[in-house]
Amino acid sequence: MTDSDYDILSEFSCGEDELDDFFRHEVKECVDRHYLSAYCVTHTGGEIIALFTLMNDALMITSHTEKSDFISDLRLYTDTNAVDFFKLQSSYPAINIGHLGTSSKYQNMGIGTTIIDLVIETFSNYKQAGCQFVTVDSINKPRTTAFYCRNGFSFQTSKDAYSPTRRMYRILN
Repeated sequence: MTDSDYDILSEFSCGEDELDDFFRHEVKECVDRHYLSAYCVTHTGGEIIALFTLMNDALMITSHTEKSDFISDLRLYTDTNAVDFFKLQSSYPAINIGHLGTSSKYQNMGIGTTIIDLVIETFSNYKQAGCQFVTVDSINKPRTTAFYCRNGFSFQTSKDAYSPTRRMYRILN
C-alpha cells in the first residue's frame, strides 16, 4: 500500500465493522511495525476495491486428537506420501491471510476468490522459505466461513466453533 492508499481508507467499507475499523485505524501501524504486509486492489480510477493482509504463520497441532483429525482431513486433499511426511511434524510453516475485505459495492463478483487464488499461486511457487499452508482466522459468521470453505479451506479445530473467529487452513500443492 502507498501513502495515498492510506489517505483514502476512510472511504472503504466491506460491511464488517471490525474489518473496516482495522483497515481505517490499525493497518498502517501494523505495517510500520513489520507485523504484516498490507495490499489493496484498486479500480482504474483509484477507488479501493479490496484490501488484504499477509503475515508469516505456523499451523500448530497441539493434541493427539487434533493431529489425528488433521491427518485424516489431509488424506482428502493430498497424496499418501505427503500425509506420511506431515505426520512427522508438529508445526507447519504457513502464510496467513490476516484480513480480507472486499468493498460492499464489489462483493459477490469473485474478487475475494481471485485474491485467494493469487496468494495460493504465489506461495505455491515461493522458493525463498518453506510454506505448506495458507491459514485464515475467519470471522465466525456463516457467510464468511462458507466463503472460505468454497475456496478449499477446512476448519483446523472444532474448539473455536463458538468463538468470534474460526481458524481455517488450506494446503498448498
